[in-house]
Order: sequence, then C-alpha cells, then structure tokens
Amino acid sequence: METSKEHHDAWESFWRDAPDKAGEVFWDARPDLTAARHLTLFREHLPAGLPLVDVGCGNGTQTVFLAAHYRPVVGLDLSAAAVERARTLPGADRVDFRQGDAADPAAAERLHDELGDAHVYVRGVLHQSPEPARAAIAESLVHLLGERGRAFVLEPAAAAKDVLMGLMARPGGPPQRLAAIFGHGIAPMEMPDDAVPRLFTAAGLGVLASGATPLTTTEPGADGAPVELPSNWLVVGRNG
Repeated sequence: METSKEHHDAWESFWRDAPDKAGEVFWDARPDLTAARHLTLFREHLPAGLPLVDVGCGNGTQTVFLAAHYRPVVGLDLSAAAVERARTLPGADRVDFRQGDAADPAAAERLHDELGDAHVYVRGVLHQSPEPARAAIAESLVHLLGERGRAFVLEPAAAAKDVLMGLMARPGGPPQRLAAIFGHGIAPMEMPDDAVPRLFTAAGLGVLASGATPLTTTEPGADGAPVELPSNWLVVGRNG
C-alpha cells in the first residue's frame, strides 16, 4: 500500500509551515544529542561498507551527520517540502535526498535494485504512521536490507504518552513546537512496546539487539534541559 493522500498532505503542510530556524521542530534535536548517541548503539551491528538509507529523514539534520560515517547515504522522506529544506543544509552534498514513500514496498524494491543491500536508520516513523501502513513500512525495510543490511529502529515507548500529555497540559497551553504537530493533523498514535519487534518478526526479520534510550526533543523542560521521551530501540536483519 501507499500512504494516504490525507497523511501525505498533513506532512507536506507541516514542513511547508515549519520555522526555518534550527531546533524549532519538536524532534529536530542536535545530532550530538540524537544520531551520535544512536551511532554508539548500532555501530557494531551496522558495519561500514554498505549504503545507508535514512527513512523519514525530515529536514535532514541527522542524515547529514550519518553521512560522515556511511557512504553513500540516501535521505528519504514523504514530504517534498522537507526534502527541499534538507538539500540546503551544510554538508547536504554528501547525501542523496529524495522524496519517497516508505509505505510503498515496490518503490523500496526499486531502490534496492539501485543500491544493493543497505543499512537503514528509522527514528520515530512508525508511531506517526497509520496502523495499516506500518506493515508496509516493515516490508519496505525487508527489500532495502536484502540479505546483508540491518536496520536501527527507534520509537517512543508507551510511557512517552505521559510526557507528551504533561506538555499538552502546561498552564500556559501546549508548547508551540508540539502544538504545531497536532495543528497539522499529525498525532502520535498508540503503539504498545511489543508491537515494534512483532512487526518486524512478522515480516521475516530477526531482532539482533534491543534496548532503551531516551529520545531528545527540542522542547526545554522546567529545568531548562531538553525534554526526553522514553524510547525503545532495536536492530533487525536477516543474519545473526
């Protein structure tokens, strides 16, 4: 299946209206607080030598960082507006940013025909995808990985809902960075912690490693430090 027009349009309008200034999108944290920390978790499982695809790359902040550690790197996002922004980043010349639908397995198969087996980085994509699209995204990853590739997948844990609800209930109203997401019709969807590994095992992939790590946002908490969402990660692939 492919992503619905409604879901696509919501993301397109979100990125079209998002502020240009770095750090103004809720999940657009600095790479040293995000992808760099994830790299320490997955480096041994995703060895250099294969291409890397950042699925749901958004405005490319993390993708450009990852391009210093893998070559070639493809940044893939549903929103053309996000891809346009990503292409203006310093270091974007090291990344092939493309508009594409992760819920289109046929497109993923064509990309595999082009790249060969690839590693995949997926951060917070599944919980913001309609449930029917999640199995299609998992199938797309199967195509992209092939026999040798592995994917690092990170999603907010069920406990993250309490953190988000606390932000929404602030006395002065929800923070603008979070309100903008809901205002464009994008809402985090319920996803039990065991749903992510089950999704990939159902697609024929094995869970090779897993753990928990906080997902840093750009929203400051009461102490001034960035709010962190409880999150779970796993590495999946065909081989052990």
